[in-house]
Amino acid sequence: MKKLFRLTLATAALINLGVLSSAHALDLYVDTKTKQIFAEPGPGRVHMGTYEKSEKASAKKEASKSILATPAQTATPEDRTAEAENKPAGDRLVRLREKAEKEQMKNQVSVLEERVKEVEKIHGNFDDRGLHWSTKDGNFSVSMNGRIQPASQYNFINDPSPAFGASTANELNSGMNIRRARLGIEGTFYKIWDYKFEYDFSRGNGTVGSGITDAFVRLNHTDALSYKLGSFKEPFSLEEAASNRYLTFIERHMSVNSFVDNPNTYKTGIGANYAVKRFQTGIAFQTEPIGGWSSASTSVNANGNQNRNNGSGDTGWQGIGRVSGRPWMIDDTKFFHVGVSAGHTDVNTQYRADGTMVGEGQIGGGGGMSFFAFPGTNVDRTNILNTGNLSTGALNDPNRRQVTSYDRYGAESWFVYGPFSAQGEYLRTNINGVGYDSEHLTGYYGFVSYFLTGESKAYHVRNGAANRIKPNRPFHWNGTGWGAWEVAFGYDYIDMNSGVIKGGRADMVRFGLNWYPHSNVKFQANVIHMLDINTAATPTTNTNGYSGGAGARTHGWNNGDLSAFLTQWTIDF
Repeated sequence: MKKLFRLTLATAALINLGVLSSAHALDLYVDTKTKQIFAEPGPGRVHMGTYEKSEKASAKKEASKSILATPAQTATPEDRTAEAENKPAGDRLVRLREKAEKEQMKNQVSVLEERVKEVEKIHGNFDDRGLHWSTKDGNFSVSMNGRIQPASQYNFINDPSPAFGASTANELNSGMNIRRARLGIEGTFYKIWDYKFEYDFSRGNGTVGSGITDAFVRLNHTDALSYKLGSFKEPFSLEEAASNRYLTFIERHMSVNSFVDNPNTYKTGIGANYAVKRFQTGIAFQTEPIGGWSSASTSVNANGNQNRNNGSGDTGWQGIGRVSGRPWMIDDTKFFHVGVSAGHTDVNTQYRADGTMVGEGQIGGGGGMSFFAFPGTNVDRTNILNTGNLSTGALNDPNRRQVTSYDRYGAESWFVYGPFSAQGEYLRTNINGVGYDSEHLTGYYGFVSYFLTGESKAYHVRNGAANRIKPNRPFHWNGTGWGAWEVAFGYDYIDMNSGVIKGGRADMVRFGLNWYPHSNVKFQANVIHMLDINTAATPTTNTNGYSGGAGARTHGWNNGDLSAFLTQWTIDF
């Protein structure tokens, strides 16, 4: 009986073991089209076989976790072959999928890493010089810059002809305007090249191309030496070398405007510049400016035309240069700057075959050259002095005058000692040609300024001129900073009477108050007062009233009386 019970128990155990073994069996089917694997039969599915869990594989897996396990490399080839034959297909598929997912994730990470590297190659920032983007290796960069200068003018004494008891139509107007509105880009490529393009929407009365100021490419031979090609400023005059964003007074002084700005300081040509911390020099060979120009923009050709327009005259090539430096210098807040400038400019007057001047007596004239001056105002910049066209008469006229060239000379000085500074220049223009004998136009100015908040004038090494002011304590509404405050006083003189030239003479004083709440924002308030205006014997009618009209010219009266209050905001980036 006892033996029978043991036999029955053993038989039941064998049956249960068989059932458990069958429970671990798995039938797999593969779809012949999609190649997908299924656990159930279906249309288009082919039976792959019955698979069971391998106890041997499980045992090996568990053994691999033990520190006493034999390394895989010690297994014989026969063992590895047997293991591969007994390894379930489901387990292999899981491992293949895991491997594929890992590979896919690895590829995605690699792609992201490459994209991050590409993004890191270009980075941008914004500071007081504008918006900048550059590559990480420094080969390429681009910057956006711009400025806007809203201005106002109020004439509180404006009676050019009190001798007659009433003002004339020549009096200046009060009002507002946008003095400048510029937008530009600049940057570098391949490290040694840089470029700049700037357009002024307030210039040239909308004529094509006339708003272009800087438009050049430059090759930097070394950090100090560079070569330039395109449209750029003439290297002449300390005040002209400074950007209008950094001027102490709202307008440049009369002689700088008349002898540099009005003939249009932006000309097309080639130039070279050498600049180190204490010394700068620039030379250029240039010709006409870009685009058509109105008489409000240039005094070349008297009435504003060039040989490209209606056959009138033009300026030929000019050679011009400037040398400046700081012979005495303690640091960038204590120095003495000096410099000289010189230039020769050809002027072409157009004549017909019969010897008469092209367009004489008509709008556009016959070319030639004129110089004019306005009294440092920023809204109404009407000329109060004018030489008239320096080319007059036909070729066979014994009394004709023809300007063939003019020579310009300048001397400059600038002293800075902490918050105090003093600046002055002397300019002279010699007129050459038929009917002229040593005629020359002269002008000079001088002014002092002082920062009430302790800042100092900044120095631009490459330009050898004034640079951006950075307040010690920028303005904040909470009262922790009020920006930089500067006061200034100056004298300005110009004389365009010389020999047969009767352009007039004038002098004036200026008072200035400047507030710099931030390095990119400046508010200026100026008061100008004309001390004397003399237009006696001037050949141009539009300047008659400024020294008392026709009667004043006859009797030599100099009763011009003009004062104005000017304001201007400068916002730039």
